[in-house]
This record gives sequence, structure tokens and C-alpha cells, in this order.
Amino acid sequence: MLKVCPLADLPGGEALRVDTTPPVAVFHTEDGELFAIDDTCTHQDASLADGWLEGCAVECPLHASTFDLRTGAVDAPPAKLPVRTHTVVVDDGVIYIELSTATPNLPPDVRSRLAAEGHS
Repeated sequence: MLKVCPLADLPGGEALRVDTTPPVAVFHTEDGELFAIDDTCTHQDASLADGWLEGCAVECPLHASTFDLRTGAVDAPPAKLPVRTHTVVVDDGVIYIELSTATPNLPPDVRSRLAAEGHS
């Protein structure tokens, strides 16, 4: 499990980018739910943590694709592939994430950059 931050440091309606490879975005909805998904839109290199959070969905700030935070599914194009979801646990007031072992759906430019840096 990867320690993210104290729950008190992530207000409802906000998101936080976690510097993993690839990055993960943790969202705290207005309803108090916590979700973690890959931070990179599957269409093009854009941070979903910088997107617009509404209910259990986030809209990419670049081309307005939306992703369901519960499942990672794409709800609106131009993105076609889902993002990975990760397990979120709160223990003693601290947010932790358990990273998915599934292969991420990254845009080609990001995949190429990570491969060049030696990440698989």
C-alpha cells in the first residue's frame, strides 16, 4: 500500500495527483467517497486530477472525455479506452492506495516516453 496523505488534507470535491509511474489521481467526492484512477487520460497526455469532478465522474481538461471513477469506464469520447482503477483505503485518518497490477491504457506518446525512461 502506498501512503498518499492525511484524509484531512484532501477536501471534498478535490483531487490530488500522486507521483507514481504512471501517475495516479485520488479524488474525494462531495459525497465523501474516495476513488483512485490513473491520472493520465487514455486519449492524450492530460492530468485527470486537473479535470472537473462531478459526482462519480471526472471530465478531462483537454478534450472533455469523462471517466467513471468507480469503474474507470469512458463515458464520453474522444477517449475510447478506460483508465485503471486502484483500491483506496483509509486507515487511522490516512489515505492509502493499492496500485492495480493491470496494464495501464496510456496514450502512445506517454507509453513511448515511459519505455525510453526504462519503465514497462
